[in-house]
Amino acid sequence: MQRPETRARARALQLLYAWEMSGRPSIETVAARVASIYGRSPEGYDRGADLAAKAIAGLPDFDRRVADAAEHWRLERVGVIERNILRLALAELAEAATPPRVVIDEAVKLAHWFAGPKAPKFVNGVLDAIAREMGAL
Repeated sequence: MQRPETRARARALQLLYAWEMSGRPSIETVAARVASIYGRSPEGYDRGADLAAKAIAGLPDFDRRVADAAEHWRLERVGVIERNILRLALAELAEAATPPRVVIDEAVKLAHWFAGPKAPKFVNGVLDAIAREMGAL
């Protein structure tokens, strides 16, 4: 069974994916669409929507950090899922409510679940570099 925070992170990733794939409307619009599909707010939904909103709010800074840390990769070459996993993790690192190692481990877990076979290593490397630059590790 998954922990509530893990479910919330997965929900946040799903919301960010839907947000990006539908032309970046407001996150509230995306959240309302997802809630209507389920007929109610799914478990972990409120925290997931909050995390997604924080990732969007910090988007320019987070994307710059990812682009700087992802050696030999332009941001537009990074897959949608991986890019959003990184944004979510950076939003959590900025909150500083969860230990950085936990944030990184959870991001790698999301990469295992939702992205390609090389994604976990990529996500881990980028987040480790950013966390060290921030002084979080």
